[in-house]
Amino acid sequence: MKLDEIEAFVAVVRSQSLSQAAESLELTQPAVTRRIQNFEEALGVELLDRNTKPLKATPMGRAVYEQCRSIVREVDALRHLVTDDAPLAGVLRLGVAQTVADVAMLHALRELKQAHPELQARVSTGWGTPLLQKVEDGELDAAVALLPANRTFADSLTGESLGTVKLAVVASKGRMSRGTHALADCQAQGWVLNPDGCGFRAGLQQALAAQGHTLKLNLETLGTELQLGLVADGVGLGLVPLPLLKASAHADKLDIVALRDFKPEIAVWMVRARSLGKVQAALTVLSSSIEQRFKAARLARAA
Repeated sequence: MKLDEIEAFVAVVRSQSLSQAAESLELTQPAVTRRIQNFEEALGVELLDRNTKPLKATPMGRAVYEQCRSIVREVDALRHLVTDDAPLAGVLRLGVAQTVADVAMLHALRELKQAHPELQARVSTGWGTPLLQKVEDGELDAAVALLPANRTFADSLTGESLGTVKLAVVASKGRMSRGTHALADCQAQGWVLNPDGCGFRAGLQQALAAQGHTLKLNLETLGTELQLGLVADGVGLGLVPLPLLKASAHADKLDIVALRDFKPEIAVWMVRARSLGKVQAALTVLSSSIEQRFKAARLARAA
């Protein structure tokens, strides 16, 4: 078996498509097919179920894929090791939580471009847990996700906490009486939240469940500014990071609801595969910039 056959197999399983794998490897589809066939012949097993769409690995193929993925990572690390003097180039595949993108990514990407002008950042947004899975599967090099401060990671991943973000429960101006409330007092109002999968929503659901309540969802929609506009219009309560609330065009139409039994906070994590070689230098630039932006947002809020 050859390394290019292993790389072709990993690319096919990762993308679940011969054509997409061929594009990522800059090969023709027949060339990728030949490499997969040669690899199967060398091992004496069928690795792909060719009767499924999208294309999927057989049970044995999945086990072989896990081993091959580790091989590809180590080879990539070796390649980086022997080219330490060369500038970072190519593509950095980064997944980012939408809140982090809104608060910090524009500035962070500018700093990355200044530090490593030949490196292209390819950024996608998503929820925390699915982003981590993509890093583990090799679809992303790293992810900046909003996760609990005590979150643990798979053995193949390593995480660095970049700080915490406080969340605020908000209501339209005058909708709830002044003073401190209990979380249960919010039940009659209902909520305007992100779709299922959002860490903010999951934390709220857990807090309600611990008190014997279920989430009353009035409306789910993406986009913090849209949610805050709907909350300002009286559709329900919202749960929003304080840095985004302060910057919102709807801030003067909203009240922060003080709760004595719910103090939501979430951590910003940079999560990456353990073997990234020189790419770690790029992630260090991004981590530092993101950490500073959230720190600045906390200081501005305290002032």
